[in-house]
Amino acid sequence: MEQVSVRQLVEFVLRSGDITEYSGGVRDAEVMHKGSRIHKIIQSRRATGYQSEVALSAICDVVYDGYPVSIKVEGRADGIIEGEACVTIDEIKSMLRDVTKMEEPEFLHLAQAKCYAAMYAKSHDVDTCSVQMTYCQIDTMAMNEFVSEYTSEEIIIWFDELVNEYAKWVVWQKRWLESRNSSIKNMSFPYEYRKGQYDLVKNVYYTILRKKNIFIQAPTGVGKTISTVFPALSALGEGLSDKVIYLTAKTITRTVAEDTVKLIGNNDVKVKCITITAKDKTCILPETECNPGKCERAKGHFDRVNDAVYDMLTNEQNISRQIIEEYAKKHMVCPYEMSLDVANWCDVVICDYNYAFDPNVSLKRLFAEENAGKYIFLIDEAHNLNERARNMYSVSINAELVRNVRRSVKNIDAGLYKSLEAVGRSLLAFKRECDEFAVFESLGGLLLHIMRAASDYDDFIRETLPKRPDFGNKENLLQLYFDIRYFLTIADTMDEKYRICGNYENGAEFVLNLKCMDPSAMLSRYIEKARSSVFFSATFLPIKYYMQQLGGSEEDYAVYAESSFDPDRQCILAATDVSTKYTRRNETEYKKIAAYIKSFVEAKQGNYIVFFTSYKMMRDIYEHMDVDCECIFQHENMTEEDKEEFLGSFTADSNVTRLGLCVLGGVFGEGIDLQSDRLIGVAIVGTGLPMVGDERELFRYYYEENGRNGFEYAYLYPGINKVFQAAGRVIRTVSDRGCILLLDERFASAQYRALFPREWKNVKYIKYQELDKSLSEFWDKY
Repeated sequence: MEQVSVRQLVEFVLRSGDITEYSGGVRDAEVMHKGSRIHKIIQSRRATGYQSEVALSAICDVVYDGYPVSIKVEGRADGIIEGEACVTIDEIKSMLRDVTKMEEPEFLHLAQAKCYAAMYAKSHDVDTCSVQMTYCQIDTMAMNEFVSEYTSEEIIIWFDELVNEYAKWVVWQKRWLESRNSSIKNMSFPYEYRKGQYDLVKNVYYTILRKKNIFIQAPTGVGKTISTVFPALSALGEGLSDKVIYLTAKTITRTVAEDTVKLIGNNDVKVKCITITAKDKTCILPETECNPGKCERAKGHFDRVNDAVYDMLTNEQNISRQIIEEYAKKHMVCPYEMSLDVANWCDVVICDYNYAFDPNVSLKRLFAEENAGKYIFLIDEAHNLNERARNMYSVSINAELVRNVRRSVKNIDAGLYKSLEAVGRSLLAFKRECDEFAVFESLGGLLLHIMRAASDYDDFIRETLPKRPDFGNKENLLQLYFDIRYFLTIADTMDEKYRICGNYENGAEFVLNLKCMDPSAMLSRYIEKARSSVFFSATFLPIKYYMQQLGGSEEDYAVYAESSFDPDRQCILAATDVSTKYTRRNETEYKKIAAYIKSFVEAKQGNYIVFFTSYKMMRDIYEHMDVDCECIFQHENMTEEDKEEFLGSFTADSNVTRLGLCVLGGVFGEGIDLQSDRLIGVAIVGTGLPMVGDERELFRYYYEENGRNGFEYAYLYPGINKVFQAAGRVIRTVSDRGCILLLDERFASAQYRALFPREWKNVKYIKYQELDKSLSEFWDKY
């Protein structure tokens, strides 16, 4: 039996109209957390006999295209008042906007309430159904009510027609799932298992079977993508999950995931897979502007998109960006918005972390409450998620942006001008307490002022702005609008894992931040929506640190996958007589490091990369480098073409020596795949420790206050991960061989050696006079 919530049914079948810059769907029109509290207040004030939060359901037997299906529609009415031959359904919506200005209920809100009325009428003997839409403004508690009357017969007919329209999609999906699951039963692993790979596949499968989470340290060469996708698809075919969501932070790993699904599909396995590409990369306009007056695709998009989605689903299997753009053009719809809808019906969704974990852009259609426990998360390069999550769950308000927008609406909207003025005064009070950087105990009255501004803002955006196409400050207006809305979201969920702090951007602009110190609790809210989550990375050490930061629990599994690479094909040297400590950064030390690099790259012709902790250190040491080879530099603000040209320079031509000079943690520090002779050596100058600063120190103090080693959490672990990632560029396949040179005496300390991966058990600690011999001994073998 197919199950669908009232909200899903209504928002999918009945949506219509245009895409606008501020339209995020019905769900975004409510502030969910505060709304639930307001609902309880309103419900408690209703008359005797009022029933709150009443669960309703209806089973509809439908035949579509000769295929019979049963569809169970479920929902929960906010309130029900029963009469002798009638019933009143009360649907409560809490809004930021001024509800007293509403002249009629929102179309989709009313449709949702009508579904509850029809579901009640199907199981009760009533003649008439009354639908009451109750709107409440969050900051003022002002209310507006709209009442509609229907006979039971007419509302049941309306509801049945709605379900019949949805049946078309249910029948398609059931037929597809039967075909998909049958093909997966015959699926076999496409390669001969490498050393340790079968155990990894088995561990992932049993994790899914037991509804657990697993954290995997997966060294390069394990085949982590196929080793996680294959068991996840097996679980999919057995009905353990509805969908596999492959999450990653890098374009190159998304491509690997796509190729892996295609590889499995080449063996007659039927799996629908889609890759979601960011809006700004798929938009047909030179600059993204979701405005029906500017974009012909935005106008009437929701009138056409369901036909576009159905066309694609019935004709395509591996849905790439190119295919999405072709169907979007055919049906005159937005390619990005259409891709989000297609993802609802696909078996595998490949996308960036933020589509699962960022409240601003997460796939709300996929991660609705009714879908909890139905998905498998495969989280690639999961070491990146910690820092990304901190940024996702932090928010700031820029005082200069508030002033800028306030001035632009002064002669247009007195209410918004006044509320932004109050926000500005509150920010000024914080600014007076902040010289360069300050931590504050509470938000004081600012939160109330922002709530009032949000209400006025909502009215301005919906009612005034569309009438002023010549408004000259639209970009800043919308930026502040979304900042304010997100500020309210974070402020409502903020707990002891947050700090309120102020600083200055661009030298003068005061910014108030709600800074997430530890993202584990926020991530857990999303992780819990999955049946199982598989976190994996080649640099996941120390794994307990990442488990703590990424919302892991004592019940979760941790696995160190066995590398299939021969350790003798890798030479790792650590210098004990140079340092990049701040106290040792001088010309003498730079000359010693430059001498190491010269000997390193002259030991054997080929391609090398040296990673530095900063652009400044790169320049300072390069001044002392006397190397007879072609040098290629990473520079700031490289375009995609620049990056491709840089990597294209590393050809498998052993007759010359090329040296790339890059920055640790930059675009070339991870994710690049230069196999065989395209890269034979990597030198790493420094330990990768983040620069000391106010924000980084705030992290250190936070973890010390919570019983952790603040230096390790704020500096050591993030730094060593950059080192591991950079080192991992040099050995990419079982036939590769190469050298890694660590240039900082701290790598020889017990603190650092305790963090080294198992594959580094043969690290050799040397002084400069031992370098040439050590390199010769290794290269002479090849």
